[in-house]
Amino acid sequence: MLTVALTGGIATGKSVVAEVLRNLGCYIHHSDKIAHELMKPLSPAWEKIKKHFGENVINPDKTINRSKLGAIIFSNNDERQFLNNLIHPLVIKKEKEIIEKLDRKKKYNIFISEAALTIEANYARFFDKVVVVYCKRDIQIKRLIDRDYITRTEAIKKIRSQMPSKEKLKYADYIIDTSDSIASTIEQTERLYRNLMMDYAIKYNDKLEK
Repeated sequence: MLTVALTGGIATGKSVVAEVLRNLGCYIHHSDKIAHELMKPLSPAWEKIKKHFGENVINPDKTINRSKLGAIIFSNNDERQFLNNLIHPLVIKKEKEIIEKLDRKKKYNIFISEAALTIEANYARFFDKVVVVYCKRDIQIKRLIDRDYITRTEAIKKIRSQMPSKEKLKYADYIIDTSDSIASTIEQTERLYRNLMMDYAIKYNDKLEK
């Protein structure tokens, strides 16, 4: 398979791009969902989170209170780094296991890892290609406010906690600009898919030649 990192800032439209790629036949792996599973009650990661952040971030049913944890990590770079260092290696390990299983089944040509922090976590190098989704900053802020029902100040704080889009674009093999209409995003994503299929063909032709 061709392994692809689909990344970009919060509320830039990664989910829309991922859904189009899913409909075109790609395998989509949502890293955030895996991260949630890794933090389920009484898991090793859950225990470390509880020990580090305290009982305050644990709900009565033992699940992690994501709002309280989010308020901490979006306000404190050191705390955010602690959580990232704990969870990201576990997520990439799980992804590698999934890729190996899918490779054996030969069902998919393209594996897409949708994750906001692939570049920040220094995991872009594990993938054949990197796709960065971005949009204009004012649009990103509005989308985040509408999505999370938060204030403009809170939205800006969340956006600033991540690497600036201009920096992420330096790592991109392909770029999707979602600033305009959904139709534009779909058109760009369909073009991306065709390019990724060519990359897949090149990857395996090279292997055959070797």
